Amino acid sequence: MTVMAGGDRDDFEAAKPLLAQMAGNVTLMGPVGAGQTTKVINQAIVGTGYVLMAEALMLAEAAGIDAARLPQCLAGGHADSSLLQRLYPQMQQRAFEPPSSYARQLLKDLKAVSAFAQGLGLDLGVIEQGVQRYKDYVALGHEMSDSAAVVKLYEHDAAARGKGRP
Repeated sequence: MTVMAGGDRDDFEAAKPLLAQMAGNVTLMGPVGAGQTTKVINQAIVGTGYVLMAEALMLAEAAGIDAARLPQCLAGGHADSSLLQRLYPQMQQRAFEPPSSYARQLLKDLKAVSAFAQGLGLDLGVIEQGVQRYKDYVALGHEMSDSAAVVKLYEHDAAARGKGRP
């Protein structure tokens, strides 16, 4: 578990030993509210990362490369991440049962990221695209599907254009 804390440094230092017993990573991010802001940023990375992994998988499959070997091939490089090493294989294997997270939840989180960014006067196109992709997926009746199953949206889109899964 990761604790993204906000608050007074002295209060944080007093609570840190207890927090460290519950979490492997405990970080003071700034004043009160900074922990929540960090959580929003985390959700931006995760939510758009799911969409990016789905698109990378569709690209690999359409190009005809060994899509299953992509995480091994890219390990240690700049593209390497837990999303590539853990989420991408789940998508590639279409292993979505039982769901470990729900598309409706990730959509809710992405909408919160979007609202937060807009409240700061930011127009963040990648986040907005992530929100839209999950809106589209949930609108197809997949609100209770695994968040990683968003790759099925791309398969649906390809089928609608007359191009099935490679």
